[in-house]
Amino acid sequence: MHSPCLKEVTQVCTHGCCFNPLFSLPEFTHTTIMKTTTSTASICRKNFSTTTTSSFFPNILFTDHESLPSFKESLSTFTQTYPKYSDTTRVDRIRGQEYHHLSLSNRICLDYIGIGLFSHLQLQTTLQSPSSSDQNSNFPFFCTIYKSVNLKSQLLHGGEGSEFESSIRTRIMKFLNVSSDDYSMVFTSNKSSAFKIVSESYPWETSKKLLTVFDHKSEAVDTMITSSEKRGAKVMSAEFKWPRMRIHSARLRKMIERKRNKKKNRGLFVFPLQSRTTGASYSYQWMSMAQENGWHVLLDACALGPKDMDSLGLSLIKPDFLICSFYKVFGENPTGFGCLFVKKSIVSILEESCVGIAALVPAENSSFHSDEEDQMKVFESSNEIMINNEKNVEYRGLDHVDTLGLIQISTRTRCLINWLINALTKLQHPNTETKTPLVQIYGPRVRFDRGPALAFNVYDWKGEKVEPALVQKLSDRNNISVSQGVLHQIWFADKYAEDKERVMMGGSVKKTKGVQEIAVVTVAINFLANFEDVYRLWAFVARFLDADYVEKERWRYTALNQKTIEV
Repeated sequence: MHSPCLKEVTQVCTHGCCFNPLFSLPEFTHTTIMKTTTSTASICRKNFSTTTTSSFFPNILFTDHESLPSFKESLSTFTQTYPKYSDTTRVDRIRGQEYHHLSLSNRICLDYIGIGLFSHLQLQTTLQSPSSSDQNSNFPFFCTIYKSVNLKSQLLHGGEGSEFESSIRTRIMKFLNVSSDDYSMVFTSNKSSAFKIVSESYPWETSKKLLTVFDHKSEAVDTMITSSEKRGAKVMSAEFKWPRMRIHSARLRKMIERKRNKKKNRGLFVFPLQSRTTGASYSYQWMSMAQENGWHVLLDACALGPKDMDSLGLSLIKPDFLICSFYKVFGENPTGFGCLFVKKSIVSILEESCVGIAALVPAENSSFHSDEEDQMKVFESSNEIMINNEKNVEYRGLDHVDTLGLIQISTRTRCLINWLINALTKLQHPNTETKTPLVQIYGPRVRFDRGPALAFNVYDWKGEKVEPALVQKLSDRNNISVSQGVLHQIWFADKYAEDKERVMMGGSVKKTKGVQEIAVVTVAINFLANFEDVYRLWAFVARFLDADYVEKERWRYTALNQKTIEV
């Protein structure tokens, strides 16, 4: 992984107060530059947090959903507080031109993190092309099919596959800033399949341990754990401190640094740089520490921001495995596929196991050109996706993200998620004696370097949790898509013993095999989100300040037999 965007990485300051020492101070030594960068970045982070908490509704609590400031008033304050947000207006233009369905449908998509290969305009153009025999003939462009090959053989002898697959692989590796000199890549049907392939191929007999760092339950990680245990792995997991869900550093460091036989690898360290549930960000140093102590490292990049792979840290720390996933079209059809990258230098240690590898095949009657196997077809129209039969597929979804770059995307999502957090903490039930907050946030609150995901629960005026499933159903009725998640591996310090007892008595925490879990509502701010999206979510959550709101909606839900569509 190389880093052509080093300049962008060192300039990601929302207020514009950070300069780029690598370019402004060429006479400085590397050490001086790093110290200056660290000092400046710290000031920026502190200023950002202070500005966020002091500029929006200072010393004001909202106890009635009808008393919220208007959208226009809130937007004005928002843009004044975050002047750099106006630099991201290009996102609004792209959203309006290429993803107009997000506005026309009046549906807010805050239920998944990810990038689409294609834009919605490409979908519409394809459906309206003269070559279409019916409305669905040219979409979903391609499908995934199972390949009966094992990972090691595929990496050593599988080649690049069809020209269609090779085109997608090349574009994705360029997008992720991953070098084909260092890594090989295979497609999988989804993220869980990628994790299972690694667990079935990893040499657990010689590298016994599996150490995971996830503050939430993940189907993909659970699949890996189950498969690895069956093959003899000893599983360990990091713990997270209540209530901010920070890594329990002392315990994780102890697990990483335990004595080992220097002739053998310790095992596999599975690590995300950001939590896709709480938005907590973790240091690159954990991967570096693991590598220094003989661990192989698997980086779960599925929750990273669209251009986070361009960051300097990942150009220096090359994980042995990297997993990510892509959708076909964001906000329209969330189906997609997974990508598994394996460092070429470790392919020889893998074991042969036939599970989960997929091939991407153009759908029947799709717009992609077909060779002698009739897997690709030419798309001929004024708005072609292919150019003069060269199999040069246009990936507008990825192109848009590349055009925007790291600064614009991170600035936009940072402003939106921190405004939302601050706004949610201003909601309080109208009971002056108990002063019961409406929302409990889990994980980091207002922070410059937090991720764009948020985990929270809604509580009624009696302090009882409104079940996340009900919140999700009611949000769906308001055309807002949110998700549910489960926090786990929670560590309560002694000073939080009373808090632990309270949430357990309230049914918020349950124990499964000794592991404490909390069901939560989760939202994710994607790169196409705008201020109206977060404002509407805030206004929806504020409806729970009405003591009768849940009961009113409960009988309406039962009467209408509303169903939640899982994404």
